[in-house]
Parts: sequence; structure tokens; C-alpha cells
Amino acid sequence: MAAWKRLKKYAAGKPGAWEDHPWGETVYKVAKKVFVFLGHADGGYGLSCKLPQSGEAATTMFSWAEPTGYGLGKSGWVSAHFENSEDVPVDLLEQWIDESYAAVAPKRGTPAEARAKKQSRSRRPARREAK
Repeated sequence: MAAWKRLKKYAAGKPGAWEDHPWGETVYKVAKKVFVFLGHADGGYGLSCKLPQSGEAATTMFSWAEPTGYGLGKSGWVSAHFENSEDVPVDLLEQWIDESYAAVAPKRGTPAEARAKKQSRSRRPARREAK
């Protein structure tokens, strides 16, 4: 349960991310596209992420990782499942969330990213002209 809460918080912290509950599951979306399925916190723990770069390695290296069902695995989605008694590699799963977010988020940036960029530009000191 602690891992689930930490990963929820991590996913929610991505620019433009928002929580939704299709099919009774907890998912995080950016620009109306899911970038992580977190499922339910009861009865073990699982998540699914789109991993275009590391998906193949993940499914061969880890016994708890497999291509996501419903045909999503063909598009690079990988699922992980852990029983309540197992240690959850949260740091690794946060990296998966990063990769999935990068794969799904609009390349031009989300509105939140655009606002952040604009604010950071307005905070820069003015350039001084060379004499």
C-alpha cells in the first residue's frame, strides 16, 4: 500500500497529469492519454506503463513483468504485479513512469509546462549590453 501511494504521488507530480478512474482503476493521464495504470491498492499491487525503450529488457529481466494484456503489449506496454508480501522496486517503477510519460505526453508540451517555461523566462535577469 505504501508503494502504491508513493507511485500515485509520483505520477500526479508530472506536468499536466491528472487522476482518472475508468473501469474502476486508478490511472494517470496527460492530455487525455493514459501514461500509467495503477489498478487497485487491494489484493496485491500492479501497474502498467508504456515502455518503448526498456520494455523488452524489462520483460526478459524481471519475472514479475510481462507484456500488458488486451493487445497493449504489442504497443510497448508492460505490466508488473507484486503480492502484498513482496518488495516493490519503487525507484525502478518511477523510472518506468518517467519513460511512459515521455512516450505519451504531447511533444509540444502540456499547458502546465508552457506556463512553467514562461514563468522561468520572466524571472531571468535582463541582459546587460557590452560597452
